[in-house]
Amino acid sequence: MTEQPTLTGSDAKRAARNVTALMIASLISKGALFIWQLILAPWLGTFAYGIYGTVGALIAVSGSISSFSMGLIVIRDVAREPQKAGKYWSALMVLQIVLALIAYVAMNGFALGYSETVRAFTALAGINLFIDLFGNMGYDLLIAREEMLKTSIVEIVHIIIRIGLSIFALSLGWGLLGVYIASMVSGLGRAVVLMWLNWQLGVRPQFPFDRSIGIPLLVNSAPLALSAFLSLAYQHADKLMTTGILGEEGTGYLTVAFVINFGVIELFSTTILVAVYPLMSRYYGDGKGAMFGFMVEKLALYMLMISLPMALTISIFSEDITTPLFGLDFAPTAGILSILIWYTMVTMVGNVFSKGMLIQNRQRLLLIFRASGLVLNIVMNTILLFGWRDARGAAVASVIAEILVVALMIWNFQAVGWDWGKIAPSMVRLLGIGAGVAVIMLVLRDVNFIVGMIVGLGVYTIGVLFGNVLSANDWDLLYRLISTMPGGMLILRYWKRDVELHW
Repeated sequence: MTEQPTLTGSDAKRAARNVTALMIASLISKGALFIWQLILAPWLGTFAYGIYGTVGALIAVSGSISSFSMGLIVIRDVAREPQKAGKYWSALMVLQIVLALIAYVAMNGFALGYSETVRAFTALAGINLFIDLFGNMGYDLLIAREEMLKTSIVEIVHIIIRIGLSIFALSLGWGLLGVYIASMVSGLGRAVVLMWLNWQLGVRPQFPFDRSIGIPLLVNSAPLALSAFLSLAYQHADKLMTTGILGEEGTGYLTVAFVINFGVIELFSTTILVAVYPLMSRYYGDGKGAMFGFMVEKLALYMLMISLPMALTISIFSEDITTPLFGLDFAPTAGILSILIWYTMVTMVGNVFSKGMLIQNRQRLLLIFRASGLVLNIVMNTILLFGWRDARGAAVASVIAEILVVALMIWNFQAVGWDWGKIAPSMVRLLGIGAGVAVIMLVLRDVNFIVGMIVGLGVYTIGVLFGNVLSANDWDLLYRLISTMPGGMLILRYWKRDVELHW
């Protein structure tokens, strides 16, 4: 029998600590931001929120140009060679300022196809490209050194200040203008604090610009940057095309659904993967160790296990969720959300393989996959938006494109310790449980949606616990990880397994 890969005690504790810090920060900061978006949508109204969504899409896509995905490479490399942090910092400053200028010009050029109001807000909001890149430099360097607690505190305070300033500006009647000014002021504060924290740790930008650092950074980031650009382009193409074809109001409905889906991904996928990214990079090493493939295998299964019940609940009860939150003016959002949430589930699983292929330096292959997804997304958006004249067509297009991209990643992923056959039976059982839960929720929905949610999620939990979804090794791994987390020993007073806690 092949010996099961195991985490060392120190690595397990560090990973658990990092995940805990980032999860707490996400639950507070991103949770607060999510709630704020729920308030902001009805406050602005469908038309203004549609403008907000369109400008946000332009900023997001342009941000992939200004950042050029260098942060991921920097985290990977500085985690391995911390003494080079200063050289990477100066390289980021030189390269990303030039890229931000290019992105700003391109973004405003693309906005010429929209209304005068959209063009004006795009020019204003685009200033954040320059502000955010300095904050992100500091953030990435701290993450590479696994200073998750410090970055978590900064992110929480930043979001609180941003929301507070936005509320103050809106109460003065400044509308979208106030929202964007609040974003710039709070973003500037975040950048200053994060750079100062690096300075306190002894990290300084080392000039002159080191070509031996900068050129490989640019070259190695290029495929990943193109992949990120294509990924964000097809992620936001629905909003950009909806505004052009259906108008700002249709985009307002779509943006609300997008915000909900994006919040779920950020809270339950991005946070965990960012926390374990440095650890996975070290375990990959020369590519011969089995621990890296083992981690990808388990993360993929856990992501499906987490995302499936959320997708079922939000899809089936979308109308019961959106109407109380946003009011009758946003009623069309329910139909869009019930479709788009499946994009979220597919993305959460796919993100594991995307990060894995990045660590393996297979950015070029990811680029091909993202390009294929973008082409399919644009084609499907064109057909469905013009054919249906309904924003639900954009949601369908996004789901189809994401399925293609993730299927390509899974089909082509290879690593020592990774074996699709090991988790396929568990995933099949999990999907079977999900199908049964879907029937229960549909039957109970017309009786009482709260009862339907509670019973459905309860049945899902029982199915996971007793349906042989997780193996004994999976439960043992979770048991050990929980023992290393803050408050974990309190949980283990009630949850007992015959496992030696040698960490």
